[in-house]
Amino acid sequence: MSRPVSASGRRLNSRRRLWICPVAVALVAAVLGPGAQAGADAGRSGLPEAIDTVLGDARMEGGVASVVVADARTGELLYQHLPSTRLMPASNTKLATSAAAMELLGPGYRFTTDVLSTGRRQGSVLYGDLYLRGTGDPTLLAKDYDRLAADVAASGVTRVAGRLVADDTRFDDQRLGRSWAADDESSYYSAQISALSVAPDTDYDTGTVIVTVAPGEEAGDEPVVTVTPDTDHVDLDVRATTVAAGGANDLTVEREHGTNTIVVSGTTPVGGAGAKEWATVWEPTGYAAAVFRDALAKHGVKVVGPTRLGRQTPATARELASHDSMPLKDLLVPFMKLSNNMHAEILTKAMGYEASKQGSWSAGLRAVSGYLKGIGVDSGKLRQVDGSGLSRMNNFPAGQLVELLLAVRAEPWYADWYRALPVACAPDRFVGGTLRTRMCGTAAALNARAKTGSLTGASALSGYVTDAGGRELVYGIVLNNYLASSVKPLEDAIVVTLAKSTAQAAGSASVRGGGMNTDIECSWRKPDIC
Repeated sequence: MSRPVSASGRRLNSRRRLWICPVAVALVAAVLGPGAQAGADAGRSGLPEAIDTVLGDARMEGGVASVVVADARTGELLYQHLPSTRLMPASNTKLATSAAAMELLGPGYRFTTDVLSTGRRQGSVLYGDLYLRGTGDPTLLAKDYDRLAADVAASGVTRVAGRLVADDTRFDDQRLGRSWAADDESSYYSAQISALSVAPDTDYDTGTVIVTVAPGEEAGDEPVVTVTPDTDHVDLDVRATTVAAGGANDLTVEREHGTNTIVVSGTTPVGGAGAKEWATVWEPTGYAAAVFRDALAKHGVKVVGPTRLGRQTPATARELASHDSMPLKDLLVPFMKLSNNMHAEILTKAMGYEASKQGSWSAGLRAVSGYLKGIGVDSGKLRQVDGSGLSRMNNFPAGQLVELLLAVRAEPWYADWYRALPVACAPDRFVGGTLRTRMCGTAAALNARAKTGSLTGASALSGYVTDAGGRELVYGIVLNNYLASSVKPLEDAIVVTLAKSTAQAAGSASVRGGGMNTDIECSWRKPDIC
């Protein structure tokens, strides 16, 4: 069994296990249930044995786990279980992507969106094309396009005699990641990637719209369906029916493959809650152009010609308006707290462009791999095919995740990166993120910080926690191939065990199990149920 290498290059000691844990059996029993006590009584008294017992829970029968724990300051290995076994990390992939982005793009990196033209002005008429040029900003809202349109109007232009050209050429035209599931096409956490798009709200789920369904006044009425932002880029096909009060609220909102037709079907009762769903759009560049064209019209600027997509802005074009995104160090908060897949993929392509003028997944992933190698993470021992972890082809061992978590502590931007990690049991969505309902009432609450990860049959939790003696620990937990609806309580049990431990002893804790299906991140379930 190979031993991970510390950030300093020193071999980690796989044999040295410091904790003595005489009451760990109470933790195991609390987490795993009544059947755990007998097995724990058979001589299991140390922390490593307690973690081994957690991993031996029936929920992991037939599954596989890669788990590593290390001292954050020294890099000393304190526990390992299959540390070099490569498993699907799900959204733990974002740890590599986000760290590389902070180093290669920089904490102050901003995406810029510009409006430009090569045309000549005659009075209030612009003779020529109007260019909307994007560089990948995943936080652009309809109000930002409105502000750009207002600036164009303020420059004195009321009529554009040419076309509206949407320039998304900063990135390539590959919209979906490698091996992303076809049945996720309409799901907002699997939106198409473009250098020019729109987010419907401040969760910044770019490339999506919000569809709100309200029941009609009487049974038999068609429900009232609205889209945010209000755009004709999508078409609504309402097949749903309002039923009598007390009837089933059973609605489905799904975009048809290869189109921008969103079908609303099912039933919703009079006086009922209706539904609010997020759905992806087909061709986000066209979506952005449609929202911007509408904004121009609202501000009295008429574009005579049609919209053209994907043409590069001439170098001689003059700027009429511009918008800058928030800096990357702030963008990391919605990205990492809510596990935003689209942010990860956009940052990957942005890294590719900045490194080699190729806004592609392949170029971006080469840049990420180069960063990992530079900090001592052996990228040859892992496989990364996208930025977010949505692909089931990604393979990371816990040992390499821990090496990454150790190495980034020395980076000058570490404090901002650390701040973006979800915090256990912190109730605010933009603090606790995907951990805000987990490990409450334990020593890990408001203590553990980690990136979560969830796909069908794959779960991960990797990050930092401070033990009872004030020592910071690093952990990587990747669980795969289980059939249980949730193995999150097992991850929590390990982290709470670490939080209650000292170098000499560990106390007991109680961790509630959860029955919720965790095939996908809780933050990917809209409205957010974390």
